[in-house]
Amino acid sequence: MALRTAVLRHVRIPVQTLTLNGSKQQLWSLRFMSSHDDHITKAEVIERVLSVVKSFPKVDPAEVTPEVHFQKDLGLDSLDNVEIVMALEEEFKLEIPDKEADKIDSCNLAIEYISNHPMAS
Repeated sequence: MALRTAVLRHVRIPVQTLTLNGSKQQLWSLRFMSSHDDHITKAEVIERVLSVVKSFPKVDPAEVTPEVHFQKDLGLDSLDNVEIVMALEEEFKLEIPDKEADKIDSCNLAIEYISNHPMAS
């Protein structure tokens, strides 16, 4: 059901009508698949990713920057890393596949992944 809703949100069906000699004739109808209209800017992604990481209980908010590495710079373990990725999924209303989630170990990688994700909102 969620997939259906997501797909239908992107379908646009404009019907164009052309007037010829005072009578309207429908010449064609077009269907466009548009990109996600509500896609957010990279600046907004950066702000929200940093906010999620700063709100994590084991993190000193003063140490969080876009370049910070979760384990090396913040001293988090792999379970904390998973929890941050889950929090990011919730924040941006998207699902990150496990293969991709395992690669996200810094704010920079999270920002890049989310800003390039077509369904991030």
